[in-house]
Amino acid sequence: MALFATLLAFAALSAGHAQTLDKAKLDQFLDRLAEKNKGMGSLTLVRDGEVLYSRSFGYSHVTANEKKPLTAETRFRIGSITKTFTAVMTFQLMEEGKLRLTDTLDKFFPKIPNATRITIAHMLAHRSGIPNMEPDGSWGMQPRTQEEVVARIAQGQPDFEPDSRHRYSNSGYVLLGYIVEKAGGKPYADALKERITSRIGLKNTYVGLGKGDPSRNEALSYRYIGGWKEAPELDISVPGGAGSILSTPTDMTKFIAALFEGKLVSPGSLKQMTTMRDNEGMGLESFSFAGKTLYGHTGGSNSSGAWLAYFPDEKLALGYTTNAKIYPVR
Repeated sequence: MALFATLLAFAALSAGHAQTLDKAKLDQFLDRLAEKNKGMGSLTLVRDGEVLYSRSFGYSHVTANEKKPLTAETRFRIGSITKTFTAVMTFQLMEEGKLRLTDTLDKFFPKIPNATRITIAHMLAHRSGIPNMEPDGSWGMQPRTQEEVVARIAQGQPDFEPDSRHRYSNSGYVLLGYIVEKAGGKPYADALKERITSRIGLKNTYVGLGKGDPSRNEALSYRYIGGWKEAPELDISVPGGAGSILSTPTDMTKFIAALFEGKLVSPGSLKQMTTMRDNEGMGLESFSFAGKTLYGHTGGSNSSGAWLAYFPDEKLALGYTTNAKIYPVR
């Protein structure tokens, strides 16, 4: 998060009417990270459709004989930023009359505890009480079917009564991803393409397969332990609507700009997404920085992460992805 704060500082400065982004200082900052093996990733800053800054540093694939550099076209796991895509498709289905915020979970998955009292609205806002599914050991490293994932979620005991409090729930969004499929009649990957990526021209955003494929220009995840070592990641079938999308910072910034420009959902739906309760909206989070309010989401897994933020007043978007985690040498 310290890195994200630094990037937000650069973004906030670039948003001022009398100030411009100091690209040389940002280059110097990222060069320093790379030189000291303190990170790898890709960054894009866009204001009102104009790319202010784009930079990649580090490697997408490291072997004994090769280090393949990251580029602006490298696709990364974006983790929980997937949730914003899932929320957008959920609101689209509501606008089409195929879902309602008041629909209860038992309509789709009756075996989940409290399903008769958990609503779509509760899941979108992390107020369902559905506990996080813990893919212990090797369970999450293997491909899993919807039936297997739902059964594992159903084993958990509720964290609290629906809507009585807020607690972040990956499992709730996994189920929302399946509900998008059931209500829309198409697999999640096809729905994503039809409803979002094809509509606004995202060429490098899609649902991943397995664990990542360097031949498709997908970044593998790494840990730095005296050298870059490939890190284990969940099979992409497990997080589903909570974390299965791969993208680039450029595509991410296009996505959030299109969302706020009304190209994906209605103004009413966007207002519901950005209405905060316990610092949580519906598929969006808010951040306060330098006296400004931003909207977006963060994402992370074992050794990958992503940050997406949008300043509505300045139409300024920041997208950052990383495939690296640093560990102290012991």
